[in-house]
Amino acid sequence: MTIAGKAVLITGANRGIGQALVEEALGRGANRVYAATRQPLAHRDARVTPLILDVTDAAQIQRVVERVASLDMLVNNAGIALYDDLTDRAVIEEHLAVNLFGTYDVTQAFLPLLTHSRGAIVNNVSMMAFAPLPLTPAYAVSKAAAFNLTQSLRALLAGRGVRVHAVLTGPTDTDMTRGFEIPKASPQSVARAIFDGVENGDEDIFPDPLSASLADSWRNGPAKAFERQYATLVNATPTAA
Repeated sequence: MTIAGKAVLITGANRGIGQALVEEALGRGANRVYAATRQPLAHRDARVTPLILDVTDAAQIQRVVERVASLDMLVNNAGIALYDDLTDRAVIEEHLAVNLFGTYDVTQAFLPLLTHSRGAIVNNVSMMAFAPLPLTPAYAVSKAAAFNLTQSLRALLAGRGVRVHAVLTGPTDTDMTRGFEIPKASPQSVARAIFDGVENGDEDIFPDPLSASLADSWRNGPAKAFERQYATLVNATPTAA
């Protein structure tokens, strides 16, 4: 899929990677960019349609769906990351509500449009789907679940012509990583790599130097092989004994 001439919806579009994705989509010639945020957003480009969206609010999701006539690509970028130590179940549930169920609910709401366009779903997951950072374990738990959701959707929607991409993001210079004194990629470079990956047809996108160091071992490793093998079972017809 190329971005030029397409309609793209990006959640969490007000800052960081989401904001950079909006600008990158415009730069690649998107016909319409729906910028979904929890707070009102103004944009100078007439191709941008701001939408108020809290991904945990079913009524807001429905109102947004009613405003989108057609859609070629959904980018589930909205997320939260809080420090915790797994002692408070409510913190885990808060992360799951946004990072897992928010992604699920928005995807299901737009699936009819994406099926019609034979479009793409792009879920911004995290390297922490592979291994947790113990300072933010609830975030890591939710991202691991979101990655598994992405893999399952990939297999289940392939027959409808909908492609599903996982973005395994590493450290990026956003508000979420403030306070971590480590090398970080810029949001702009990550946004470019995400759309490059989509246009190249990469199922799993590693958009920054640290995550890219894992790309070959993941793509050629046993876990990815199992994913491909299991995906073939989706349309398998059981035979009588």
